[in-house]
Amino acid sequence: MPNRDTADLIVVGAGTIGGWASVFAKEHGAERVVVLEKGEAGQGASSRAAGIVRAQGGTPETVALGMWSIDFYRSQRERYGTDSGFRELGYLILATDASQEQEATARVEMQRAAGLTDVRYVDAAGAARLDPTLDPATFRGATYAPGDGYVDPPRNVRAYSLAMQRAGVELRERTPFLGVRAGTDGTAIGVETPDGTIATERLLLTGGPTLRAVGKLVGARFFVGAVRHQVAVTEPHEAFDVERQPMVFENAIGLYWRLEEGGLLFGMSNPDEAPGPAREVDWPYLRKMEQRMHRYVPVAKDLGIRKAWAATIEYCPDHLPVVGPVSTTDGTPLPGVTVATAVGHGMMWGPGVAKIGADLALEGSTNVTDVSGWGMDRFDEEGRSSSYDPIALPFPVRADPD
Repeated sequence: MPNRDTADLIVVGAGTIGGWASVFAKEHGAERVVVLEKGEAGQGASSRAAGIVRAQGGTPETVALGMWSIDFYRSQRERYGTDSGFRELGYLILATDASQEQEATARVEMQRAAGLTDVRYVDAAGAARLDPTLDPATFRGATYAPGDGYVDPPRNVRAYSLAMQRAGVELRERTPFLGVRAGTDGTAIGVETPDGTIATERLLLTGGPTLRAVGKLVGARFFVGAVRHQVAVTEPHEAFDVERQPMVFENAIGLYWRLEEGGLLFGMSNPDEAPGPAREVDWPYLRKMEQRMHRYVPVAKDLGIRKAWAATIEYCPDHLPVVGPVSTTDGTPLPGVTVATAVGHGMMWGPGVAKIGADLALEGSTNVTDVSGWGMDRFDEEGRSSSYDPIALPFPVRADPD
């Protein structure tokens, strides 16, 4: 039996990123990997997400990240004997005015250069041929990538939980991370838990809406906030009882929808809402976004809502992942400590960010994509960054760390 007081890698958080990162670390050769989870695996936003997965990123780096994650979802059954239920539907990202149309066509050129060769821009009539439920009079056109799709979030939790078991990852649920203390040799650190201290040379802090609080436990400042995200599912209708129909995203206001159980699943975040934990449904805003969807999909106007839910997710004002070495608020590096968060894109980028996190924690480098601009050092003292991914939910403009 291994010494229960030591580990090759300790991962904080058993959500999508922490779960898959622990599996990747074992595959990389780490002998003893321990995952600390204050609750139960996947009980947060990982099991309450909408599951959208797209390669249509707003930068070359996020295009690569999305493509990597889609390839991984496709390979899961062969690799692990289980999968996250990835379903390819294609994705239409709408342009509703001339400015958005110009941005969309330029974005397609960038995405093609980044390796997403099957993405294209279609006019409104072409989009309506791909999705006959759309009213082409309500928008100018859309970018379209046929390989985008979605996963089933609870099935994803099951998939990484089974993969963790089979890889020999030690999952400690209901075991909160309490902090770290420096080891006597300058490299080893002690990870504090209610059950005692675990010695390790490598600690990976994974993303979630509580990441800011986790950062404070190690004296670090993460410009990552928490915000409400809402999802609802309509009643079934024969127009949606089909095998394939593209997902749709109105990027400008952060409204998306896709097939679900013979109806439509639609989701949104309110950019004008104050940041903070929230799990109750904001019905007035949800109804407002429902009416907005009806504008594009008239056949859904008479459909009731079968179910709706809200979850607290994390976000970063520049919409980009935060990965890399961790430093304290005064700039002092924390040897052996790495952070990895997909900032609210856990289904879409989660596997790729998990691989990056495991790679950086164990080797200090990764070949998933160029992560040189995704570290903590991109933020100034006010949490401002010169980076930005324009294809994202319109989260609040700040993530105050204090």
